Amino acid sequence: MTATAVDFRQQIDPDGTLERLLESSAKLSYDPDQEVDWQAPLDPTKYGLNPEWSTLYGTRLWSEMSEEQRIALTRHEVGSIMSTGIWFEMILQQMILRDQYCGVYAGSEFQFALTEIADECRHSLMFAKTCTKMGVPHYKPKRYVQELARGLKTVAGGEVAYGAILVAEEILDVMQRDWMRGDNVLDEVRTTSKIHVVEEARHMKFARHEIREHLAGASPMRRKASAAVIAGGAKFVVESMVSDEVYANVGLDRKRAVAEAKANMHHQNLMRMSCVHLMDFLSEAGLLTPYAMRLYRSVHML
Repeated sequence: MTATAVDFRQQIDPDGTLERLLESSAKLSYDPDQEVDWQAPLDPTKYGLNPEWSTLYGTRLWSEMSEEQRIALTRHEVGSIMSTGIWFEMILQQMILRDQYCGVYAGSEFQFALTEIADECRHSLMFAKTCTKMGVPHYKPKRYVQELARGLKTVAGGEVAYGAILVAEEILDVMQRDWMRGDNVLDEVRTTSKIHVVEEARHMKFARHEIREHLAGASPMRRKASAAVIAGGAKFVVESMVSDEVYANVGLDRKRAVAEAKANMHHQNLMRMSCVHLMDFLSEAGLLTPYAMRLYRSVHML
């Protein structure tokens, strides 16, 4: 690299954060088709996710279910979470592309942004293959959420786009760190979780970097508005993670299952614990306003 090129990189990435992310991507990335044996039969004794992460774990209904039902439920739950992940990654890719439209092509910010998009394409494909292998439907958010998100991905930019990205990825990250270590979890889920955790760590660092950059010198009014939109997006993502349809699809009474899942204190506590670091960052960035906090509390993120 010439001296001029080095000077240019330093101007647009003074602390070298983005350059380090690019180097990490080159050294530590995975090919799901090499890491996962898509043709191997599923282990019939293993869960789709750690039972403790099931929305019904600890409820009266859970105690009444057979082991086969519990295994089936967790597979549908993780399939729903992965499908929601695909849906959000489609939004994420569009927001990043719009943010980087006519960007500085030689810059590390532009190059890492496109590297992240390539990662997300692979992640979406591996989640889709995992759902197909488990034999679960490709669940989707409710129609009104899909349409609201269509508007968000069309207009969101700056800290709103990267804040929404960070929130969604942080929630999934904590879950998957448990899944990848679960001896009673399907190997396919453990491996895809490991891949996602490793590669999304870079994406979350990039999102935090972009949020700080976009908010530098931002007015209090702008921070309040951005905080509200980010929190609203988080609420819809969390509410969409496990579709109500999973319960009926494994032979449970849908109305009862939904009611017990909504009242499940164990799952609510897990959600709050998984969001501790996220809330610390949002507070530091000035994005944890009273209104935003109410939205986060409504879905047990705070």
